[in-house]
Amino acid sequence: MRAAIYFTPPRDAELTRLAAQWLGRDSFTRDAAMPGDPLVTEPARYGFHATMKPPFRLAEGRTLNELDAALAAFCSRTRATEIRKLALRRIGRFFALVPDGSEPDLAALADETVRRFEPFRAPLTEAETARRAPERLTERQRALLAQWGYPYVFEEFRFHMTLTGPVADEEAEVVEARLTERFAPVICRALPIDGLALFVEDAPGMAFRVHALHPLLSASRTSST
Repeated sequence: MRAAIYFTPPRDAELTRLAAQWLGRDSFTRDAAMPGDPLVTEPARYGFHATMKPPFRLAEGRTLNELDAALAAFCSRTRATEIRKLALRRIGRFFALVPDGSEPDLAALADETVRRFEPFRAPLTEAETARRAPERLTERQRALLAQWGYPYVFEEFRFHMTLTGPVADEEAEVVEARLTERFAPVICRALPIDGLALFVEDAPGMAFRVHALHPLLSASRTSST
């Protein structure tokens, strides 16, 4: 089993519905059926999300219930934030929804999530390290991989909600047009970052599912305390 801490909108959010329709899978359900479209196979397996603490095996002596309780406590005292304007972008060879501009509060939330839950992460095995292809990483990314189990944290972090697998250059324009039409109701609008979810991969290769979604501290809750 592996766990991960992701941002995903609430189950009843418009963006969640649009993403489930596009990916052919709702990560809030236990349905393990995977879509047949190779364009979305990989993002569908991981569930619609933005990575905050990447997938990890639990450290010896740690339990999923303990991690879930720690995440609930963390969220109860950590402020929510928002993306001021959501954009569709091609990152390398895949498409994702990303902030249209810098979001320092969001980056700070990701940084603190990585740090806070590091005691729950088992060290990478040699095979896990090799799967990250460290020979293709920069020196700094290799150092982050060695220390934190993932090369794209802290200054290497980029918030993104993946929508496709690799897209060939000659197909990119058509795919972008489809995505722009599908996600038109949310593109160029604000996106509240108002909760963090504990995702679980029950066995290697299985689809990740939402185990629990915990609300972050809202402005109204802050003012009432």
